[in-house]
Amino acid sequence: MKHTISVLVENHPGVLSRVSGLFARRGFNIESLAVGTTAQPDVSCITIVVDDKENVVEQINKQLNKLIDVIKLKDFTPDEIVSRELMLIKVNSTNQTRGEIAELAKIAGAKIADITRNSITLECCDTTDRLENLLDLCRPYGLKEVIRTGTIALEKGNEQLTID
Repeated sequence: MKHTISVLVENHPGVLSRVSGLFARRGFNIESLAVGTTAQPDVSCITIVVDDKENVVEQINKQLNKLIDVIKLKDFTPDEIVSRELMLIKVNSTNQTRGEIAELAKIAGAKIADITRNSITLECCDTTDRLENLLDLCRPYGLKEVIRTGTIALEKGNEQLTID
């Protein structure tokens, strides 16, 4: 099962390096990583997605809590969060397929970010599963390029991860 770990850290140089270094030293794999500032400019939130195949999430949480720059962290299962990621897809297109791809984008909730004689670039922000579905639907047209951000997430409901 995938776990999303939101980590509030001090916003200064080297923090991301120390966090990612912890994963490298322990041999933990990061499936997704996104970093951004919070409502407080001196605090950043690192969102890390890991697969708990080997029951390592508890160990990851313990190791992260030992880092000086970590202010607070919370581990979430998929049903506890609202999560999104952004994907840009450059797809081969011709006069014959351009309309089909545009219709596919509309149905999937994607926007056309760029269009040329030989390609269409789609932009879509959604859940990881829905982005995978869009990618699968675009494959038959020929993928030229795909780039994705890491997952970002917020806890569902009224709870929030803040500095107490």
